Amino acid sequence: MENLKKKTFFTIFGLISLFAFIFAIFFNVQTYHKEYVEIVNNLTRMRNLTLDRHTLFDKEMLPISDEELHNRKVMDYEIYTFILNDHNSIVDQISHSDNSISDEILKKAESILKKNNTSKIKIGFLYVGNYAYNLNKNNSLTIIKITDTRNMLLFNLFISLFLIGLGEILIFMISKKITEWITKPVEMSFNREKEFVANASHELKTPLAVMMANIDCLEVTKKNEKWIHNLKNESDQMSNLITKLLDLSKSEYLKKENFTENDLSILIEKRVLTFESLAYEKNVTIKTNIEENIHFLCYKESMDELVTILMDNAISHAKENSEVKANLSSNKGEIKFEIINEGEPILESEYEKIFERFYRSDKSHNRKSGRYGLGLSIAKNIVEAHNGIIKAYSKDGYTVFESKFKKMNINQK
Repeated sequence: MENLKKKTFFTIFGLISLFAFIFAIFFNVQTYHKEYVEIVNNLTRMRNLTLDRHTLFDKEMLPISDEELHNRKVMDYEIYTFILNDHNSIVDQISHSDNSISDEILKKAESILKKNNTSKIKIGFLYVGNYAYNLNKNNSLTIIKITDTRNMLLFNLFISLFLIGLGEILIFMISKKITEWITKPVEMSFNREKEFVANASHELKTPLAVMMANIDCLEVTKKNEKWIHNLKNESDQMSNLITKLLDLSKSEYLKKENFTENDLSILIEKRVLTFESLAYEKNVTIKTNIEENIHFLCYKESMDELVTILMDNAISHAKENSEVKANLSSNKGEIKFEIINEGEPILESEYEKIFERFYRSDKSHNRKSGRYGLGLSIAKNIVEAHNGIIKAYSKDGYTVFESKFKKMNINQK
């Protein structure tokens, strides 16, 4: 259920955030493009005016004189024209704004003429540039000061990012509300299912116990021995299933308020050692590599059950005369617990499925051995209740069940 909520939340949050980012990008790109085109148009317009002042006509179809060119003003931009002779040297300077030509602008013009021998338009990246220019060799050089444009674009970009930052808080709250609204029916159904499993298991446990007691009291004769044996067998199977269902229900209701700090090293080592007799019966050797003094905030009974499930599973599926390894280590605030056995590998397509309820890769074998495909599902619930992750994989003839936990202290309950 928690995974569903997380996936739903991050999907909604991601989509709304993506839309906000796309809108911000679109706004800034449009503004940038508009300013860029405006600069190009101004540079081109001034180039056309100075290309041939004696033959070119303006909109009124009158020749543009040198005096008119000097008086031509442009709003919103600082534009300067430098008339050039046949040697590409400056012979006249014109300011098309209210600002006079400063030494800075003059030095910029001289620098452009010194570095360039061909006609070209140079605008550059508006977010970092100070000047744009249009050079017509041996005719004119037009320079536009784009500092104000740059500052305006940077201000728009900053405001967009600032609004997105504030918007993310609002998006987070909206996504949370929408997630709760979407997942509420699913959560209610899921909780009802868990309650049904728990209640049904409890209700079945008592009559089953009475039936098993009565079966034990029945007089066994040659005539009914077979039938009583079958009843006893199936009752045991049902009792085992009900116990597993109750364990599954408990594993789904673990609360962090009940967690206490435990020495995980001692806890796991003690539990692993209890499987030596079972391993001996299966001709399997148990080897441990457990780092000492690893303390972990957990529910002790559940961690015992986790080790029990994984060890029982590993020994049951191990090859004869092979080893089952139990490893525990801690590194950079992360605890890693591994159970490794040598046996029939898990298919890659089943890496996730084996943790599903009632999933059994070999149904006939598991039925005979009293397995119902609930153990690994319980193990997964326990690990996730402790903010951990569990995975299984097979490699080089070995099967590994790996659980990872982040270290927690009392204040993190």
